[in-house]
Amino acid sequence: MTKNKHDDDVAFIKALAELLRENDLTELQVKRDYAEDDSLNVRVTREHPPVAGYAPAPAQTSAAPAAAAPSAAAVAAPAANEDPADHPGAVTSPMVGTVYMQAEPGAPSFISVGTTVTEGDTLLIVEAMKTMNHIPAPRAGTVKRILVDDGAAVEFGAPLVILE
Repeated sequence: MTKNKHDDDVAFIKALAELLRENDLTELQVKRDYAEDDSLNVRVTREHPPVAGYAPAPAQTSAAPAAAAPSAAAVAAPAANEDPADHPGAVTSPMVGTVYMQAEPGAPSFISVGTTVTEGDTLLIVEAMKTMNHIPAPRAGTVKRILVDDGAAVEFGAPLVILE
């Protein structure tokens, strides 16, 4: 590799890192082909704070007396500090993108709470770089919770759905 080509590659990688920062992205991957047997494959990533909608809620203190029995609704609701990503039935996003709950606007949603799915059924779509990526059910089960809204932006690893 020539010195000039190396300098150009370094400048290119620095420009990618700047794009990552300016656009608040967590990952960017590019492949440059120079010749048949010569290419540059670059993946630039950075740590990113969790998406606000997916951070565990802080524990709340209650002014109610400790001896009071919890209501049935309180027992059925998930704990305030429970992280959905830690749930054994969590289906997480394999990429950064935008969530769509149906194949096209006006079409019925792929799933709703209570839907029974089999392994491989489409749960939702994550659009990334103008590509619609169908997210399949990793196993058969029932949809217990949907943790994202239609049209919401998601990060890699963000919990999308809870299957049980």
